[in-house]
Amino acid sequence: MNDHIVRALSSAGGIRILACSIKLLTREICELQRASSTVSIALGRGLAGGALMGALLKPGQRVALKFEGNGPLRKMIIEADADGAVRGCAANPAAEAEPLDGRWNVPGIIGQAGFLTVTKDIGMGGEPYTGMVQLRSSEVGDDLAYYLTESEQVPSAVGLGAGLDRDGQVSFCGGFLVQALPKTEESELEEVMANIAALPPLTDMLQSGGPEALLGKIFGDIPYTLLETHELFFRCGCNREKVERALLSLTPDEIHDMIEKDGGAEVTCEFCRRTYSFNASDLERLSE
Repeated sequence: MNDHIVRALSSAGGIRILACSIKLLTREICELQRASSTVSIALGRGLAGGALMGALLKPGQRVALKFEGNGPLRKMIIEADADGAVRGCAANPAAEAEPLDGRWNVPGIIGQAGFLTVTKDIGMGGEPYTGMVQLRSSEVGDDLAYYLTESEQVPSAVGLGAGLDRDGQVSFCGGFLVQALPKTEESELEEVMANIAALPPLTDMLQSGGPEALLGKIFGDIPYTLLETHELFFRCGCNREKVERALLSLTPDEIHDMIEKDGGAEVTCEFCRRTYSFNASDLERLSE
């Protein structure tokens, strides 16, 4: 089944739930990044969280998540567009940490001290909105829920999961986002939280029933309406024109220095790893 996300609302209008499955795009991104096992898990959780956040946007908008800690990973960036495009990268994709209590040690590579920064490009030429919180546990889902609750004032619960097969490739990845809206009835919220606590491992849910089954388990006996289902996919936004604009931010002296020392320049996109080459003539044209 293709990577996709589902979005639903309780019939009373007080509880919003989104669930996604993104094994294919996560596998592609981890291969491009040449990610270690633990980084693959961190990226998978981050990509699932980004996909869920992206599904809350309006057409033409974009959200970026930056996890920056004092661990060997250093930094992880996730971007998601409203149309379902998701991408991500890691500053040190080779980072690794020993398992902790039999679990993937994602906090060990992110680090216990740092920040989660969320930037939303609302389009229409407006200034991006940026919010920041300190990393609470360096477990990606916990930190996202903390951000949404504290910074955006929307009580939220987030569950993210990713796993690898025997060959080290991503075998499943996805998660859910639950939000309490102003119309929330306390009894329904309590029931949803109890359902979340009783959920079987995300591993089983994502591999057997997918996002739709996850929605059903979380809502339980609460009636709800399925609002939307759409595909999720990897897309990088880089192109030669954007790279040229980045080079134009350099001073003429800096560009001339590149010409003299290297005879040109190579710029590699951090998301898709595509390399753009510029010879001396290209750089001279840009510096005019």
